[in-house]
Amino acid sequence: MRVTKRYEELLAAGELRPDDDQRKAVGCLDRLARDLEAERKPGFWGRLTGKSAAKTRGIYMWGGVGRGKSMLMDLAYCSIDIARKRRVHFHEFMLEVHERLRVERAKERGDPIPPVARDIAAEARLLAFDEMVINNSADAMILSRLFSHLLSEGVTVITTSNRPPRDLYLGGLNRELFMPFIDLVERELDVVPLNGPTDYRLERLGGLPTWHVPNGRKATRALSEAFFRLTDYSVENRDRVPSEDIPVQGGRTLHVPKALKGVAVFSFKRLCGEPRGAPDYLAIARRYHTVIIIGIPELGPEKRNEAARFVTLIDTLYEHKVKLLASADATPAKLYPEGHGAFEFQRTVSRLIEMQSEDYLAAGHGAD
Repeated sequence: MRVTKRYEELLAAGELRPDDDQRKAVGCLDRLARDLEAERKPGFWGRLTGKSAAKTRGIYMWGGVGRGKSMLMDLAYCSIDIARKRRVHFHEFMLEVHERLRVERAKERGDPIPPVARDIAAEARLLAFDEMVINNSADAMILSRLFSHLLSEGVTVITTSNRPPRDLYLGGLNRELFMPFIDLVERELDVVPLNGPTDYRLERLGGLPTWHVPNGRKATRALSEAFFRLTDYSVENRDRVPSEDIPVQGGRTLHVPKALKGVAVFSFKRLCGEPRGAPDYLAIARRYHTVIIIGIPELGPEKRNEAARFVTLIDTLYEHKVKLLASADATPAKLYPEGHGAFEFQRTVSRLIEMQSEDYLAAGHGAD
């Protein structure tokens, strides 16, 4: 009952509020933890017959933004006492899978999926995926077969998503070929909804503005406070916020100066003042539910390259429902006040204004 114990401690400390959906999820996670750890102790009959215990069923937790899915998965992951376990963002995992498949295909030994699944299973008895969302046909086409092999190899999966299984890849190209994966999830994993009354992510923002004008110490301080609220990171450790390098299509990586719990912090100069393209922004949008940008200047024809990159960035964040917090020298409406390109920039202004609305902030990451 380790997950339950830790959950009760968070309730008692006032960090969480009573939530029936969360309690049900915690019960399922405790069951999973108990079953996984029991596999290491098969008992007399197992030792006598050489048969292992029944494989442990995984869990698919889904629900609206800020309902505690990742938090509960992390509670379980840290509580489960087994050696081979891995927690990874789903998008990062799929990029890794495509690279493994590429290497395996180069060997020309037939179907690459079974050996890739065996290798993954040898590395992790438990796989914990955060934010499962299917945005492209390449992922959709391999998931059913890959997960079928992973489960056959004895891997137990915990995953979170903003959508129920039946809504994954909704409207996607050749979706009928993806349906076996949905059937597999519903058959082999316990599907647990998390749609309680408290949106912790919005609550942590506490009604703070998301667009700060002008640039300067006050705006930077406000964004710093928002970052620590969103990530529960200790302010005392402000000088030790982790960074990371995320993969970008084409074999490159992108350095993220500050990244924690799905929140990334960038300067405008790093994002739009350097040569960047749609693949960079797509990698960011898929990986992070919230992006903080510091130091957006007023734009105009003299900064046409930076403006063009900014437009692509905002389009990509908007399409993936990424939350945006920023400091700038002007409000969105006055960011590109005049000159060639100002008229075309109005669509970006409209999106920036919408991205500050309650409806947008309440939408799930990756949702349509």
